[in-house]
Amino acid sequence: MPTRRRYPRRRTTRRPTARRTTPRRRAPYRYRSRREGWARRRGRQSDVQVLVLGGVLLVAAAVWMLVSWLLAHWWVLIVLAAVGAVTATGWIHRRQQQRAWDRTRQQVLRYGLPELDALHHRDFEYAVRDLMRRDGCTDARQIGGAGDNGADVLATDPLGRTWVIQCKHRRDGDRGSAVGTPDLQRVNGTARQLYGADVVLVVTNGRFSTRCQPLAAQLHMHLADRRTLATWASSGRPLWEFLPKVPPPRKGRQDSGD
Repeated sequence: MPTRRRYPRRRTTRRPTARRTTPRRRAPYRYRSRREGWARRRGRQSDVQVLVLGGVLLVAAAVWMLVSWLLAHWWVLIVLAAVGAVTATGWIHRRQQQRAWDRTRQQVLRYGLPELDALHHRDFEYAVRDLMRRDGCTDARQIGGAGDNGADVLATDPLGRTWVIQCKHRRDGDRGSAVGTPDLQRVNGTARQLYGADVVLVVTNGRFSTRCQPLAAQLHMHLADRRTLATWASSGRPLWEFLPKVPPPRKGRQDSGD
């Protein structure tokens, strides 16, 4: 049997690592006593107080110098007062003119059905708001958008009734999709609880489904379809004259309304 030849193992020489001859020195730790920390914080507070006091003194000195100068030049006060009075008078006059113009524009406001059909659904809400203002609801505002809880226009009529209006715009008019009962249920569920509505109204330039009218009667809601909208928008008469069974005015507003 032949013997296996053995080869000598190669020895690897390791390079000796250099050892640190001098030990690493640590930074000396300084113990701070409570009294020293309290004194340091007290010093910082004192610096802040000095800065605040210095700022107050500078402001007081500036005010004193300004008052002294104005007393020595009293005619400047008269000029400033005259300029302020003229500016305030002009601003009030412009506001009055703007309000008068807005009232005049609202009183002659008219819309035709083609004009309403061409509006964007958000502009349709603003048009309903303007029509309510024309009818005397000076606080009418558009609130439609994200989180509106089914209400697009809020208004209070001259007889004190709160109106919550949901607007449903159809670009194709009565040829578009009909407004269904879910739209009525949505606004009915929040109009009285959240907004304290006396009159809940859904207005559209389109049409309502056949099930909307019976449901509106049960929920004591009002509907304004394309025909009612056309009559209201093209005339100067208020909307409540075209709706049946509108709630009576609130107590205490009947005399003021008449």
